[in-house]
Amino acid sequence: MPFINVKTNAEVNAEKMEAIKSQLGQAITAIPGKSEGWLMVGIEPSYALWFKGSDAPAAMVEVSVFGSASSSAYNALTGKVTGILNSELGIPKDRVYVKYASTNDWGWNGNNF
Repeated sequence: MPFINVKTNAEVNAEKMEAIKSQLGQAITAIPGKSEGWLMVGIEPSYALWFKGSDAPAAMVEVSVFGSASSSAYNALTGKVTGILNSELGIPKDRVYVKYASTNDWGWNGNNF
């Protein structure tokens, strides 16, 4: 039950959104037991965002997962996420933050897992 939310100050057209969503669906498999089958993705383009005092292209990515994963899995996913945003939107990898949150309390379909 992962959720990936991408906030970026870059403009993202529908074609790029679809490409990013699809690639994140593949990238989430870097975390054992996670797949696109349960992945929810949010993309917030043209977000008011400054990094290091500059409004040059940047992104804040929040990844929430049910349960937890190893640091190496999170590291692998960070590499994939920053690569996707670089190739699709031209955002330099050093202008992307990726934040991870793990929880044992996750609701779906009127109940919690």
